[in-house]
Amino acid sequence: MINALAGQKKLAFTSNTPGRTQTINFYRIDSAFGFVDLPGYGYARVPRENLRGWKQLIEHYLEHRESLKLCCLILDARRGWMDGDLELKRWLEALAIPYLVIATKIDKANQSEQQGGLRAIREEGVEPLPFSAVTGRGVRTIWQAITTQLQLR
Repeated sequence: MINALAGQKKLAFTSNTPGRTQTINFYRIDSAFGFVDLPGYGYARVPRENLRGWKQLIEHYLEHRESLKLCCLILDARRGWMDGDLELKRWLEALAIPYLVIATKIDKANQSEQQGGLRAIREEGVEPLPFSAVTGRGVRTIWQAITTQLQLR
């Protein structure tokens, strides 16, 4: 998603294997704007100790990073909410950290699966932004949502 939003193919390393991002990665987009990629915590096949460590790393970053203006909560549109996603969503809400919910891999589902996945995400009271790194669907909408949120802060 970072590559698609930045309009660069190789800015962020990508992998088909969940759990490859294991540290905090910073990406400068321009002189005043950047993205931060935090480790995944839900579907990665790694030892529980790694997941606990990532959770602590994420919590510390989100609680103490003063320059943080907005979080993007990334969900696989085919899987919807996982327990860790819901925990993070509630935690962000408790800390009053604004966030967007991005429903990725929308291209991997047929029309019926897409609608069902998006409907399930909406059940938590948020409007997901559909996204596909393959087709570019959602890039403009995500940028508009980011810009709108940043103007509110």
